[in-house]
Amino acid sequence: MIAKEIVIQNTAGLQSKSAAIFIQKASKYKSSIWITKNERKANAKSLLGVLSLGIGKGAAINLSVEGDDEAEAAAELEEYLLSDMGEIK
Repeated sequence: MIAKEIVIQNTAGLQSKSAAIFIQKASKYKSSIWITKNERKANAKSLLGVLSLGIGKGAAINLSVEGDDEAEAAAELEEYLLSDMGEIK
């Protein structure tokens, strides 16, 4: 299992469009992928789950990935979460 703490930096956080893109990326992998914010945990392949966490700018989240393709999944998802997530600056 790979677990990483990530601080969201883009101004919109992980909301609607960026969350949908994140879920598309997560859904490509066979691994179980979870996001935890404070004490709340959501399946990273569930739009409602991810949106229910209310992840805004500056939020610290934990990304947990476990499975056969965990290294590749963790690397791609971490890179996306640390990016501007397609936000126009």
